[in-house]
Amino acid sequence: MMRQITRNAYAKINLALDVTGRREDGYHLVRMIMQEIGLFDTLTFRAIPDGRGEIRLQVGGADLSQGEDNLICRAVRVMQEKLAVKDSFDIDLVKRIPIAAGLAGGSTDAAAAFLALRDLYAPDMTDEALQALALSLGADIPYCIAGGTRLSEGIGEKLTALPSLPAWPLILIKPSVGVNTGQVYRALDALDHYDHPDVDGMIRAIGQKDLMGTAALCGNVLELVTGPMVPRIGEVEAFFMKEGALTARMSGSGPSVFALYEKKERAAAALEEFFLSPVSEGCFGTLTELYTRDRA
Repeated sequence: MMRQITRNAYAKINLALDVTGRREDGYHLVRMIMQEIGLFDTLTFRAIPDGRGEIRLQVGGADLSQGEDNLICRAVRVMQEKLAVKDSFDIDLVKRIPIAAGLAGGSTDAAAAFLALRDLYAPDMTDEALQALALSLGADIPYCIAGGTRLSEGIGEKLTALPSLPAWPLILIKPSVGVNTGQVYRALDALDHYDHPDVDGMIRAIGQKDLMGTAALCGNVLELVTGPMVPRIGEVEAFFMKEGALTARMSGSGPSVFALYEKKERAAAALEEFFLSPVSEGCFGTLTELYTRDRA
C-alpha cells in the first residue's frame, strides 16, 4: 500500500553570522544566530512498497538536477540505508526559495526528506540522531531539521535553542547574480582582521524579544567580502534603510538581503516602492516574516 507525506521546507536567514576560525580539514568555525522565515518549498513523498528502492524526483519552479546528486535524493538514500528501507519513492518538489541565495534552500529541502522518512519509518528517532545522520551532507541541514531561532556553533552542528521571536515582518530580496561560497570564505581568510558581530548581545536582545535591539545587532562578517563582489547588495540595503527598515543585512554568503520592519504595512509599502526603482532590476523580492514552525 502506497503511503504519502507532505512537508514544507522553510528558508533561513542569519540574523548574525561570525566566523571564528578554521579547522585543519578546511571547515570554518562559525557562531551564528539562525532564524526560520515564512518562505518555504513544498515536498510530497510517496512511498511505494515494491522492494526496488528507486528514487524519482520531479522539480517545479526551478532548474535543478532531478538525479541522485540532488540533496533530497542523497538524504533519502542515507535514510534508506540507515533504516533498511526497500520502498521506492516518488518525490514532488515545488520550489519557491531562490537557489544559490544564502537561504539554505537545498539544505532545508534535504532536511524535509530526513524528517519525512523519519515520520514514515522511525517516528521514535530523536532530532539529535537525525541531525547526526544529516551532518555528512551539509552543515546547515542539522539546523534546518531543528528550525526556529537557534545559536549555531562549530561548523554549524552545535545548536542551542533560543526563545522564539515574534512574527516580525521581513522583506527578502535576491539579486540575480550568484555567489560562490568557497570564493567568499577564501576572500575572508585573506583578511588580516575584521570586526565581529556581537552575538552574545543579540542573544540577550532575543531573550527580551527586543526588536530594536535585535535589529541593531544584526551583522554578517561575510558581507565584508561578498559586498564588494556584488555591489547590488549594498544598493538594496541602502534602499530599504531609506524606506524605514530597522536593519537591512545580507544572509549567509549572499547575495540575498533581508530588511526587518516593525509594521507589516510599512514593509509592504517599501517593497512596492522597491519594484518601482531601478535598484530592483533582475531581483526576486517577497514580503514574509520571522517564522517558528512550533507555533504554526
